[in-house]
Amino acid sequence: MVVPLRAIPSSREGFYAINNQFLANGPKGFMEFKMLENEDMFVRIDFPGVPKDGVRVILDQSKKAVCIFADAPKEHKYDYSERNYGTSTGLVCKCCEVSGFTSLMCDGVLRLILTKSNITPQRSSCISFLAGPDFREDLRGDGPYKFRHGTDPNDPKLTGRILMPHPCVNYGSEMAYESKQLQNGGLYVRVDMPGVPKENFTVAVMNGRVKVTGEAPAVSHDSSGRFYSGDVAMLSTPFDIPIRKIKIIAKNGVIRLIIPPV
Repeated sequence: MVVPLRAIPSSREGFYAINNQFLANGPKGFMEFKMLENEDMFVRIDFPGVPKDGVRVILDQSKKAVCIFADAPKEHKYDYSERNYGTSTGLVCKCCEVSGFTSLMCDGVLRLILTKSNITPQRSSCISFLAGPDFREDLRGDGPYKFRHGTDPNDPKLTGRILMPHPCVNYGSEMAYESKQLQNGGLYVRVDMPGVPKENFTVAVMNGRVKVTGEAPAVSHDSSGRFYSGDVAMLSTPFDIPIRKIKIIAKNGVIRLIIPPV
């Protein structure tokens, strides 16, 4: 028999990143916000499972925000369900509006670059960051602005003992790990590792434990790459099984394993 493994913090401080128990190094958080030198706005949002053509970005009529909708299909019959994401982000200042954007959806990560223009000619362009789903209205003003909570990729508050559900999930699983015990004694697992290309996943079996690792390179204006690693299942015997007997499905920043019984 094969059994799933409960998420256990690897240190006294807790999980390195509470958004994903498998993230071992690199930027934390589901999102990353950054103002570029030319004052364009860069946004990274993790949408694991979403294919390149599965996202829509729409400029709001107010020109203060963009609305984002993303769909991750049910890739395997053992998936609990499909996943639907939705969020919005926009300028926090009163003096500018969003004048355009470019988007790139790749390996379960959406990257946006938003350009802004000044709508108050009597004053110079402000230095403003973007707001996310938990933006507080009492922080709104004329700028300049600091990071809101969660946009600093090294924020120590993103390390802890309690895992955080994905705030943009409207339907489906909010967590990075899903498992299902199969009738034959095998196990199905889904592990989110957004940003990892399918060729950068590795699976190993050692001492009766199934381990998955993934390397996500830095793309566009990411702060850095990300490295994921963790045990996802345990065999009922200490004998290892050949990797070739594990069915591996890796795409869109998600790896799925069908582990046979032992």
